[in-house]
Amino acid sequence: MKSGQDARAGDIVEAEVDHVMVNDVTGPLAFQEFEALGCEPVRDKIVLIPDHFVPNKDVASAQQAKEMREFAKRWNIRNYFEVGRGGVCHQVMLDHGFAYPGALVVGADSHTCTYGGVNAFSTGVGSSEAAAVFATGRLWFKVPESIRILLKGKPSKYVGGKDLVLKIISDIGVDGATYKTLEFGGTGVAALCVSDRLSVSNMAIEAGGKAGIFPCDAATVAYMKTVRKEGFKATFADGEAVYERTLEYDLSELESMIALPHLPSNGKPASEVDVEIDQAYLGSCTNGRIEDLRIAAEVMRGRKVHPNVRMIVVPASVKVFEQALDEGLVAEFSRAGAFVSGPTCGACLGGHMGILAPGERCVSSTNRNFIGRMGHRDSKVYLAGPAVVAASAVAGRIAVPQDLEG
Repeated sequence: MKSGQDARAGDIVEAEVDHVMVNDVTGPLAFQEFEALGCEPVRDKIVLIPDHFVPNKDVASAQQAKEMREFAKRWNIRNYFEVGRGGVCHQVMLDHGFAYPGALVVGADSHTCTYGGVNAFSTGVGSSEAAAVFATGRLWFKVPESIRILLKGKPSKYVGGKDLVLKIISDIGVDGATYKTLEFGGTGVAALCVSDRLSVSNMAIEAGGKAGIFPCDAATVAYMKTVRKEGFKATFADGEAVYERTLEYDLSELESMIALPHLPSNGKPASEVDVEIDQAYLGSCTNGRIEDLRIAAEVMRGRKVHPNVRMIVVPASVKVFEQALDEGLVAEFSRAGAFVSGPTCGACLGGHMGILAPGERCVSSTNRNFIGRMGHRDSKVYLAGPAVVAASAVAGRIAVPQDLEG
């Protein structure tokens, strides 16, 4: 156990952290707080990934990136991923094996909970807390209660993890799991690929969750062998574990979902939404993996982006980008009329490279659709999975792949 003690929900523990990550936005404050401590860093645990304003959009963002670069040089931090060699922080953490079964990972980014998809306990922290881990390799935690989510069945074609998590959040609300862990189990877990599990865990925070964790199974082990050859040990729930409540979902009954503005909890079946769009965005730490790009390319194959729509495709990391190149997906998207870029968080947080003007509507595979999230406060963001994003880009309005048939 990372804390070295038998802990229960509500207990305060101090635990050994395996890795701590900061990005170009949260890093500078962490560096400042760390320098004030006047000590040596625990170098091998620190991961530095510029991604939010990549490439830099202005002088201020360039200065933030410079501070990260200089910190890495000054303290000889080996795990620094320069622009063009990394990507969106959470995908980079996975690509390079920093997140794995049984690991305890913290990051100064709220979507650090993503790694629960590979059976890690991972959660977002503040920059000052990240600085404390820089210095000590440890951090205190309040052990969260758990909500058990049992899955059964198999999802239909073009329905996946994003649809599941939007359904869950629409059921329990954006505060339904505040400071609780969503713990997934049941026979249906095997029907979700690791990429889908990562999408689900990624959005645990959108229900207020501290973490979202899946069990380690054969699919997890097979995935880990592609990024980390050894050094992981699965974590399982105690036989006598107590849950705050239990929810059950039959994946075979799940439909393609969409979350209407301006909350991720405004979910409903995408087939019931008929809204014209201006932009379709495929990417982010939620749905920018190679599996997502493959699904979107399949839906769009032989078709064109609607004349009234601009489509932006952003692979989540250099590794994903290169896979997409090798598989011909980048060329397919380009021929269809989409803009494809290297990895960046830019548009997801309303930073750059996809900002919305007043009154514009975007269907997006990202994780948040708050007021002004991707641009002007009068713009609107509709959250969806890759299949719905792709179908909508072709149709010019919110659509499911079946709408394109015939």
